[in-house]
Amino acid sequence: MSNITSFILTHWLDITTTLLGLAYIFLEYKASIWLWLVGFVMQVLDIVLYYEHGLYADCGMEFYYIAMTIYGFITWKYVKGKNKQQSDLPITHFKKSLILPWVIATMVLWGGIWWMLVTQTDSRVPVADSFTTALSFVGIWALARKYLEQWLIWIVVDVVTFALYFYKGIPFKACLYALYVAIAILGYVRWKKMMKEQSSPLH
Repeated sequence: MSNITSFILTHWLDITTTLLGLAYIFLEYKASIWLWLVGFVMQVLDIVLYYEHGLYADCGMEFYYIAMTIYGFITWKYVKGKNKQQSDLPITHFKKSLILPWVIATMVLWGGIWWMLVTQTDSRVPVADSFTTALSFVGIWALARKYLEQWLIWIVVDVVTFALYFYKGIPFKACLYALYVAIAILGYVRWKKMMKEQSSPLH
């Protein structure tokens, strides 16, 4: 068996989920509803990948992602917003009334997951793993609601995750998250422009 073949067999799950992740972030950038279908497949495979590498919080998070993927698809498909003439759920700002509740919820989740990882698992990265998991709870929900600021949340998550995955020996996935940071910045700019266009009298 050649070194290349051996490498691919060893990292096939990492490679596959990375390719799916590229498709996912591109569809998210385009605000395409198909991102939810790609995301579902990627999340199922990620459960196996993260479990194998001892990223237990990330592994558990994928079950929540799957639930939010179903919710996001239904919301994007059938919820039209205040303007019933719009064919799609409009991009809006994160509601100010929800900021404090989500900050509190994120801190509580972070502490709870951190404690669980320290006491119930052999995780060597409980702080970072629990942080990205807790913050991702609000990130995927904000994406499902099509809030512009979801991109800002993902920038923070992606930076920390990039460093975490390199440390844990998942190089392809780590590089994917480095790319995510750049795309998230571009995505924020694009969604902001789309939000202005959809509020224009001509739309």
